[in-house]
Amino acid sequence: MIPTKLLPAFQVSARAAVSAALAVAIAQWLRLDFPLYAMIGAVIVTDLTPAQTQSLGMRRLMGTLLGALVGASLSFLLPSGPLSIGISILLAMALSHILDLAEAAKVSGYVCAIIVLEHRNEPWSYALARLIETLLGIGVAWCVSLVPKLLRANKHPRS
Repeated sequence: MIPTKLLPAFQVSARAAVSAALAVAIAQWLRLDFPLYAMIGAVIVTDLTPAQTQSLGMRRLMGTLLGALVGASLSFLLPSGPLSIGISILLAMALSHILDLAEAAKVSGYVCAIIVLEHRNEPWSYALARLIETLLGIGVAWCVSLVPKLLRANKHPRS
C-alpha cells in the first residue's frame, strides 16, 4: 500500500511514465525522427488533473511553435555559435513576453536555440518535425490525464 502523503507523487509519476512510453511507441510506429521530443512533451505537461495537464500542454505547444518559427527564421541570418545562441534565446524569450506568452518563454528560447545551433541545413523541416513530435507527446498526455485515478487515499485507514 502506498502511504497517503506519497499518493499524488506516485499518481503523477505513473501518468508521466505511461504518457512517455505511449508517446515514444507511437512516434516510433510513425517512424518520426526524434521520439525523444514526444517523450519530453508528454512528461513535462503531465499533471494530476486534466485541466492542469491541458494548461501546461498549451504553454508547451505555444512555446514550441514560437521557438520553432523564430529559430528557423534566425538560422538563415545567424551563424551557428555561442553568440547566435544567446541572441536567438534573447529574441525568442522577449517575443514570448511581448505576445503575452510569458509562461512559454523558456520553452520558446530553448527550441529556438536548438534550431539555430544544430539544424542550419533544413531549419523549417526540423522546426516542423519538433512541432509534430511535441504535439504528439502533449496529445498523449492529455488523453492519459482523462483516465480516472485508479488509486485513492483511504478516508478511514484500517488499524
